[in-house]
Amino acid sequence: MERTLKMLAKEAKSRMKKGFWEHCEEELDARRKSAREQGISESKMERYFVGKVAGHIRGETPDEFYLKVKKMLLEEGEVSDAIGRLTDQEYYATLTYEEKQRYTLELSERYLEALKRFKKEYEFEQGKRS
Repeated sequence: MERTLKMLAKEAKSRMKKGFWEHCEEELDARRKSAREQGISESKMERYFVGKVAGHIRGETPDEFYLKVKKMLLEEGEVSDAIGRLTDQEYYATLTYEEKQRYTLELSERYLEALKRFKKEYEFEQGKRS
């Protein structure tokens, strides 16, 4: 569903009424302090936080693939057969040789992006808990 300008304005007004921005400011201050204590770049942490807040406002939710990768990384860490574990074997069996190569390459690229995102989130989320 496409959000209209009127819907976006209502959402923005609701965020203001509910203290969304005040909460964001408090959380940002806490994360800055935590980043300083841990020796993490404050500007890097701020860019991460701004991206996270912007994604929340746009209504983005983590996709299933990312959640699957995150679960695997939290339970088992980085494993050598990650691509094999993430492969949809039933679908893979229906592909031609060339399609299998393309599928594996695309899956590898998606995995590396998810891994990069996980590491960034993990770095900053750990600081939040401290």
